Amino acid sequence: MVTISYVAAYTFFFLALVAFLFMKKHKRKPQENLKLPPGSMGWPYIGETLQLYSKDPNIFFASKQKRYGEIFKTHLLGCPCVMLASPEAARFVLVTQAHLFKPTYPRSKERMIGPWALFFHGGGYHLRLRKLVQGSLGPDDLRGLIPDVEAIVITMLDAWNGRVLSTFHAMKKFSFDVAILTFFGDRLSERHKVELKKNYFIVDKGYNSFPTNFPGTPYYKAIQARKQLSRILSEIMNERRERGVVGNDDLLGCLMDSKDEKGARLTDDQIADNIIGVLFAAQDTTASVLTWIVKYLHDHPKLLEAVKGEQMAFLEANKSCGNRPLTWTQTRSMTLTHRVIMESLRMASIISFTFREAVADVEYKGYLIPKGWKVMPLFRNIHHNPEFFPNPHEFEPSRFKVAPKPNTYMPFGNGNHACPGNELAKLEMLVLIHNLVTKYRWEIVGTCSEIEYSPFPVPKHGLPVKLWRLSTNAENN
Repeated sequence: MVTISYVAAYTFFFLALVAFLFMKKHKRKPQENLKLPPGSMGWPYIGETLQLYSKDPNIFFASKQKRYGEIFKTHLLGCPCVMLASPEAARFVLVTQAHLFKPTYPRSKERMIGPWALFFHGGGYHLRLRKLVQGSLGPDDLRGLIPDVEAIVITMLDAWNGRVLSTFHAMKKFSFDVAILTFFGDRLSERHKVELKKNYFIVDKGYNSFPTNFPGTPYYKAIQARKQLSRILSEIMNERRERGVVGNDDLLGCLMDSKDEKGARLTDDQIADNIIGVLFAAQDTTASVLTWIVKYLHDHPKLLEAVKGEQMAFLEANKSCGNRPLTWTQTRSMTLTHRVIMESLRMASIISFTFREAVADVEYKGYLIPKGWKVMPLFRNIHHNPEFFPNPHEFEPSRFKVAPKPNTYMPFGNGNHACPGNELAKLEMLVLIHNLVTKYRWEIVGTCSEIEYSPFPVPKHGLPVKLWRLSTNAENN
């Protein structure tokens, strides 16, 4: 056993030495008078990936910032990286010098979503697709969706009544149903809804699995389901064309109807990749934030009562008008509830960072960011910096009575690649909170102090919650 251990040890160090010499030989020569940011690169090739995944990622990034400052280097997932934890640096990468940093994703994830998704592109194609998506998910189009979104909320909560469910899983189904409504309107057959949901959740399950493309693995199953999604979407588009009713009052119709300056339309592959891409962007992130909102309101009873008081005023006003649904004007007037959402987005920081890649050697504050290196603005570090948010680990919605300093609050990212569906996400949160606090009470089952990552942070086990509908008299009190 000792001999085997020595052989294994010598083999490991020999391979590490070969990798080190190879990297040293091919190392780029830094620009004159510029040095790389401080930091540790860890083991050859492996870098500090094991350290990142063996602890809370937030602790990993926070400890790095504490040791090295607001710009530091590391090596993760086989890539040299520069981490940036200041508002100025985030703006530099995402806004003022965005042309020097391209969006980048692991190849396995790009394959899963589709290479034509707007997230993987820049330039004219990205701007065109972003405008189309943002136009379909903007305030003008969302106004008319409120009754339908509220109907989905009511159906979900009624089914939850008296049961223990994972909040995160319930919210994933809710956000999926809202996305289907927004993307396809009321034109989608029940058969297509069932097929889309079935295959999408297979893709979703395999999206963050190890990319081993062998039969039986989650990744393989996800790739097969992704092919099915393309087939289903192609079938839906062909049916619309055959009926001569493409329409442009939902996202699919807008993409199908769009022409560029030369009159060329998007291909079916381009449309499918963008539908699936926006669906991915809209679902887990929104579901994660909604899960945290349920937890934060539960943990702060006085705040919950204040939010309930604000929402009861809207409920009573609508009852006096013949039980009408929420209106767009009302959702814009939920001052305290808006602050709760903003603070939940800050505290949870679902999008902890974003990936970019330097397309040229870049100088920033006397440091070199070499071409090809990954660059990661750390939103969570900025959101939890006491310089910008005093007592950052305390849930205090009142802090948003005053607008945060520029570039310190970026829950939906920043620049041209910021989330184009943020208005839809906020509408889902407002409608859910309104119906939840005015008509139900809930209790968390078990402990909820631990966090899991899937890949976004959520309370352990998705926050199991038991829900009870309030009596009619309780609703009116």
